[in-house]
Amino acid sequence: MNVTDSAVRITHLPTGVVVSCQNERSQTQNKAKAMQILAARLAERAREEHRRELEALSGDKRDVAFGNQIRTYTLAPYQLVKDERTRAETGNVQAVIDGDLDQFIESYLQWRRSGESTPTS
Repeated sequence: MNVTDSAVRITHLPTGVVVSCQNERSQTQNKAKAMQILAARLAERAREEHRRELEALSGDKRDVAFGNQIRTYTLAPYQLVKDERTRAETGNVQAVIDGDLDQFIESYLQWRRSGESTPTS
């Protein structure tokens, strides 16, 4: 019986990813298959790195649940919009709903500049 050694091992030097293949009968087929596997692993590695970068940029995440909102809109029995972080308030609810958020943006920037992690009174 004639036995051939057709196994292939490819190392991607910049990342150190090693792929080996010995499933096919010929060395060229094994090399082609190993290159496909290497490309898939490098793509997965790039996706994972991109995901980690996005997580680092997005910061901490909290649950979307009652009590975790940034702003509270009270429409009845009185009208009030209150920023829960900075305690900024306005009675002009319709203006806020229409997009007039300048007061809240300014109070947030002042709050961030002060470096406080909890809302002020």
